[in-house]
Amino acid sequence: MAENLKASGTIGGHLNGAVASGCGVPCKMSWEELEALCRTERLQCKQLGVSRANINDYEVEFLCDYKKSKEEEFYLVKWRGFPDSENTWEPKKNLKCRILMKQFHLDLEKELMRHKRRCTPKRLDKEVVSFLTQKAKHRQSLQRWEAHLNRTRNHPGRIFVMNEVDFEGPPKNFTYINNYKVGQGIVLDEMAVGCECKNCLEEPVNGCCPGASLHRMAYNDKGQVRVRPGQPIYECNTQCSCGPDCPNRVVQKGIQFDLCIFKTENGRGWGVRTLQHIKKNTFVMEYVGEIITTDEAERRGQVYDRQGSTYLFDLDYVEDVYTVDAAHQGNISHFVNHSCDPNLQVFNVFIDNIDERLPRIALFSTRSIRAGEELTFDYKMQIDPMDTESTKMDSSFSLAGLPSSPKKRIRVECRCGTDPCRKYLF
Repeated sequence: MAENLKASGTIGGHLNGAVASGCGVPCKMSWEELEALCRTERLQCKQLGVSRANINDYEVEFLCDYKKSKEEEFYLVKWRGFPDSENTWEPKKNLKCRILMKQFHLDLEKELMRHKRRCTPKRLDKEVVSFLTQKAKHRQSLQRWEAHLNRTRNHPGRIFVMNEVDFEGPPKNFTYINNYKVGQGIVLDEMAVGCECKNCLEEPVNGCCPGASLHRMAYNDKGQVRVRPGQPIYECNTQCSCGPDCPNRVVQKGIQFDLCIFKTENGRGWGVRTLQHIKKNTFVMEYVGEIITTDEAERRGQVYDRQGSTYLFDLDYVEDVYTVDAAHQGNISHFVNHSCDPNLQVFNVFIDNIDERLPRIALFSTRSIRAGEELTFDYKMQIDPMDTESTKMDSSFSLAGLPSSPKKRIRVECRCGTDPCRKYLF
């Protein structure tokens, strides 16, 4: 199919995402559209991976259609880097894309079952073809988002994305961050001193970081939390003499497990499941977002109320002054759903910051969690049974796009489906 044509030029400058940084002008075309344009116009572009050596190469991007004759099967192929107008019918024997072919037939089988049809017809209806094409493009969109998340993360645990429920794609106006982003006028006070322990577990408790704050060591030798919810965790910091393998460095090492962002089937929006077994009392993730003042949180809460959801987490360990807003900037915890019988518990953690009004919010497992199980925490969780206000989500909090209001408390139906379900989130 490929013709021996020579490239007629080269694209100069640099591309950064969909922005030509040489002139600083945003480009409305996607990377795929730019690559298709380059190949159509026979232009080389290093940033897009189009060179003289591969400008005539053809790679199957996805399969759009299927037909069968008496002697042979054919697939309509969308070629990577080329517009839809260049799609061609190719015999099955010429294609070497078994994984794409298997995925195509899985999607086709599901769609035929939806239409209550058992056998694959010799030619597909336009409605079925449209579904298969949309499904393939949607899957690619999620794969690109998944790749972006894994390029952005700074933690060992990988992130996977899956949606087999509908065609909802990556969230708009959301940026993945690994640490708190400090809002205007807020300053994080770094630790001025650290411990001088050689082995923090063997040193006298008052000689290490927790002891300096009159608290006990929070972890055992396996890194599992052993203090009760409500008690703070003081980890060793950048000023400490101990090394990176110190058992009192847990939360700061980041997410250790492979996790999957997936679309729930019961209307709870996106959720997160673990792909690996997690032992009881193990650190799983932090709740990360932008740190703002409570006054700013009140203002944003009114805006989020009109939009139908919010991600505000009050930092009220000692004083209700600051709030974490993960609506537009956050990590994978942004997608964790509520449950009245959760498998994650909130702890306040201090590492390099000495301001007790600004703890890091860490989520630890409350029990053993099997691979494939959804991760949840209670949005109204009380980390201290004697404290009805300690470290909880704002009353307007919603991860599933449910209605909310920071002023007027609305009874929002809970969909967690657990036996002790309270029936309402707020």
